[in-house]
Amino acid sequence: MNYFIAALPLLLGAAIDCVLGDPYSLPHPIRLIGKLISLLEAFVRKRMKSHLRSGGVFLALTVLLISTAVPLLLVIVCYSINVIFGAVAEGVMCYYLMAARCLRDESMKVYSAVKRGDTEGARKAVSMIVGRDTDVLDETGIIKAAVETVAENTSDGVTAPLMYMSVGGAVLGFFYKAANTMDSMIGYKNEKYADIGRFAAKLDDVLNYIPSRLTALAMTAAAPAVGLDGKRAFRIWKRDRRKHASPNSAQTEAACAGALGVQLAGDAYYFGELHKKEFIGDPVRAIENEDIRRANKLMYAGSAIVFAAALFVRAVIVGGILC
Repeated sequence: MNYFIAALPLLLGAAIDCVLGDPYSLPHPIRLIGKLISLLEAFVRKRMKSHLRSGGVFLALTVLLISTAVPLLLVIVCYSINVIFGAVAEGVMCYYLMAARCLRDESMKVYSAVKRGDTEGARKAVSMIVGRDTDVLDETGIIKAAVETVAENTSDGVTAPLMYMSVGGAVLGFFYKAANTMDSMIGYKNEKYADIGRFAAKLDDVLNYIPSRLTALAMTAAAPAVGLDGKRAFRIWKRDRRKHASPNSAQTEAACAGALGVQLAGDAYYFGELHKKEFIGDPVRAIENEDIRRANKLMYAGSAIVFAAALFVRAVIVGGILC
């Protein structure tokens, strides 16, 4: 029984994500974490403006403490009522940490806009899921940006949370998502965020170091199952996995580029400033709109492997400890 109870939150979370995705009408704890980050950023900039680096540490530790303490308290209360009730409640919490359906839906909005020839609509859709400036992107750039964000967020938004939840349940999952959200909001290496976001960015690098690499390997293993090239994915991953300022971002991008046979990355604009980047992958063929759909299939296939491993860890190892 303990094995099933241990695995139930992950099973429920994944099932709800597959069915519902991320309805914007529902309150979302990650958005609340985002608001907390914004409030603390404003506080630090006002009260600690001459010590932004230490202020950034204060910001990050405060966000992590609150984002972990609240779900921990909820989990303790719910399990104290009834173990099944606790597992179901934790399953709902796990659902909020998974983003496979949301990632697929948002990237396919780009696909649909490109397919109907609506370049402006595609540009607007892709601006919702990438951090770069999108007003300078042509159709090819829009498609490439969508493929890249699916590849990168396969780890950040799907498999990394699964890995942390497999060990520490929803509580550790929220710890990870808080760090990842801070990185996406204040982890930029520009003049505005270089000091205040330094600690958050470094923490995110550490937390994603192992998940990004395991996810890339899962993607290469899963590629043949969705009609893509697993051997080339592995070869390009080994060659290009370090071609990014982040130690983690190129891991899954390289695997995806190799599986698809396209070239990703390259120069991009952020906040009006050109950032020089190396290309990832070989241009075996020109990137096309259908690659957004293919990238999503690879995301689901790779995530399925990680999900199976996470269930094993949760049920057999964690469940065994509970016994």
